[in-house]
Amino acid sequence: MPPLRHAQLEFTTRRQFLGTAGQLSLGAIAMKALAGDAAASYGHDPLAPRRPHHDAKAKRVIYLHMSGGPPHLDLFDYKPELVKHDGQDCPQSVLEGRRFAFTTGVPKLMGTPRSFARYGKAGMWMSDAAQNFHSLADDICLVRSMHTSQFNHAPAELLLFTGFERQGRPSMGSWATYGLGTENANLPGFVVLISSGTQPSGGQACWGSGFAPSVFQGVQCRSKGDPVLFVSDPAGMNRELRRKTLDALRELNEKQAAELGHPETLTRISQYELAYRMQTSVPGVMDISQEPASVLEDYGAEPGEASFANNCLLARRLVEQGVRFVQLFDWGWDFHGTGAATGITDGLTKKMAATDKPVAALIRDLKQRGLLEDTLVVWGGEFGRTPFREGRTAASEVLGRDHYPDCFSLWMAGGGVKAGFDYGKTDELGFAIAEHPVHVHDLQATILHLLGFDHEKLTYRFQGRDFRLTDIHGHVVKDLLA
Repeated sequence: MPPLRHAQLEFTTRRQFLGTAGQLSLGAIAMKALAGDAAASYGHDPLAPRRPHHDAKAKRVIYLHMSGGPPHLDLFDYKPELVKHDGQDCPQSVLEGRRFAFTTGVPKLMGTPRSFARYGKAGMWMSDAAQNFHSLADDICLVRSMHTSQFNHAPAELLLFTGFERQGRPSMGSWATYGLGTENANLPGFVVLISSGTQPSGGQACWGSGFAPSVFQGVQCRSKGDPVLFVSDPAGMNRELRRKTLDALRELNEKQAAELGHPETLTRISQYELAYRMQTSVPGVMDISQEPASVLEDYGAEPGEASFANNCLLARRLVEQGVRFVQLFDWGWDFHGTGAATGITDGLTKKMAATDKPVAALIRDLKQRGLLEDTLVVWGGEFGRTPFREGRTAASEVLGRDHYPDCFSLWMAGGGVKAGFDYGKTDELGFAIAEHPVHVHDLQATILHLLGFDHEKLTYRFQGRDFRLTDIHGHVVKDLLA
């Protein structure tokens, strides 16, 4: 065992100390057994491409998150019986044992004011609010039996994207890049795009790396201005000077890594180098003005602007260039009816008009380019909405619904899921799942399976325990697989 300097001993953890105790020592053997694959992720190239556990149906993911909880009963889950009993008191039997975010007492049942019809070969129910989704009926896998255990936005989003309702764990995109690496060394493996001017309630933890190396966290990009903050050289610094600066930083970081042995220092080196490469690669990928006018028109995208439509087009350009996981967050889906914008009549019409057109264009575009078959697209929110009127707005002319974790709808397309497939069912009034319940942990397990992973084996060792995205839960929903 080489001698350790006082400074190194001062900052060395027990695991790091054991790891330096010689390749054949009991300490090294114990370290390898404890750390497993996690120790390998601290190499000089943590984003190098890696093979999954089994052959993958999906090589990449585009996750379209409608932050706030879309009103599934007014979009996908048609309930004629709820319409029939509109305005009546909720049966006491469906209220017992349930808590709601903003509703107390006995609320009134509320049937949808939207008109529904069947679309596609499977006769998939959709409302008039989702007009551009009608043409996708034969391409999507619609799950009407989603459920979660959280009824407030931040913990529900954290549970969906990190597997736990509190901050501190790696996000779904981080798990994907940790397991697969990236196909393009000049771009991040995980990119995040935000529209409607507000981050999700779960905050940056929804794309953070938690206790895993920070190189696996999502890189937030913008569709207006510099694609990434500070990606441009500051005034007075050209690219040659930036290169010299990074070389000096690299030498300092390598000396620190050798002296203190902290694995995050190697991650820092990797991130600086990626940022340098991104200076030339990212601006080109993010420049949608290069697209033909017909493509811009199909998406409703406008170069130079910040919009969900622009982000959908950027998502296609990013996965086309090898980005593993692209996550779009769109704010404004909390349909309580506290104002016209959050009502399920005019408010929902306007919100869907701004979003379903680019989503439909994205699916068509991926399909036309031969990318849809190995790109998994997911559309949904963190929970659903109640089958009754929201308590605070019960006397308002604007119709709204409260948060509801017990039932919601979500759809997927491409990447190994069945097309034109309608799965799961809720009861006649939309209060409970009647067939094929799918928890968010089951969704996570299924997404990882499509990416080629056994969700129970994709783990990261932290504080003496193997953590995974699905925590100690989750089952692959094999009925959804093509």
